[in-house]
Amino acid sequence: MLAVNTPNIHLLGVSTTHGNASSYYTAINAARCLVTFGASSRIRVYPGADQPLLLPAKHDPEIHGVDGLGGVEGLPELDDPEVDSFFARQADGSRIRAVEGMSSIVKDVWQAGAGKRVTIISTGPMTNIALFVSTYPDLLDAVEEFVFMGGGVGMGNRSSVAEYNILCDPHAAQIVLNAPVKKVMIPINVTHTAIVTKAIHSKILSPTASDEPDLELPIPSTNLRHTLSTLISYFAESYKSTFGFKQGPPLHDALTIAYVANPALFESTRYRVDVELTGSHTTGETVVDIWNYRKCDESWGRNGRNCMVAETLDVKGFFDMFLETIARCDQVSPLNKQPRFQA
Repeated sequence: MLAVNTPNIHLLGVSTTHGNASSYYTAINAARCLVTFGASSRIRVYPGADQPLLLPAKHDPEIHGVDGLGGVEGLPELDDPEVDSFFARQADGSRIRAVEGMSSIVKDVWQAGAGKRVTIISTGPMTNIALFVSTYPDLLDAVEEFVFMGGGVGMGNRSSVAEYNILCDPHAAQIVLNAPVKKVMIPINVTHTAIVTKAIHSKILSPTASDEPDLELPIPSTNLRHTLSTLISYFAESYKSTFGFKQGPPLHDALTIAYVANPALFESTRYRVDVELTGSHTTGETVVDIWNYRKCDESWGRNGRNCMVAETLDVKGFFDMFLETIARCDQVSPLNKQPRFQA
């Protein structure tokens, strides 16, 4: 929603991969969301890797439901023709895959240096991006930066030290970290501060809602807001039961778009970051060298301080941006042209 409806973000395309759900569902869900949030018909979905580079695929149905969008109401059906129209296709009708789509778009925008650089944002396992980095090293000059939600500094959420997106494909994450391009890591230390409290949930449902914390959640003022609320409500219960988040769930992935749109919302420091690949208890841990023990050069690559790590977030500023984006999305979402959902 933020990528489609933030004024200074020009979304070029969406690739999908394994992660919270299987690659079958994540590809269709991306297209369903593009329809829901009023995306331009020029944007396309490119299905990507079905499994990690080396490890078996893992999914997270207890947090996100079997289809990755558990409990969400109002999205178009999986077989909706409009959903299917968002997939990029070859002349023979087959779907164009992620690495092919990414390389084609980056090349077209870059125009061998005469055009613009592209920012590549990751909100899941980085398998597609690792394949792109490995297959098209000649296009790395065309990439402004890789911004990813993932990792943690001294903490994890799907093991004692590993965050889920990195844990799903740690080898892919290391390949991307080794690439000689600026990286920005939005770790769970920061995303766990972006909590959808009851007051914020109320504002999501209705922009005129009261700030009083003890009041019941208001009736959604639009169908879009109802849909967003159902997503947050399911996520809230999952995070409460699994991780003990009592005030509300964190919004992880949206912070990547917020960073690209307004980096001033964050305080970040440049560090050397690597991924533990062989630890018996620590596979997938992002090892952030905050004390600069490792001798590094000033490059962004294999031997350099390779990553900007976000450390704090202007939480109010982010949610102000988030709520403003919902208001813009209200104007274009096809959900709001349908009969109203019943309270």
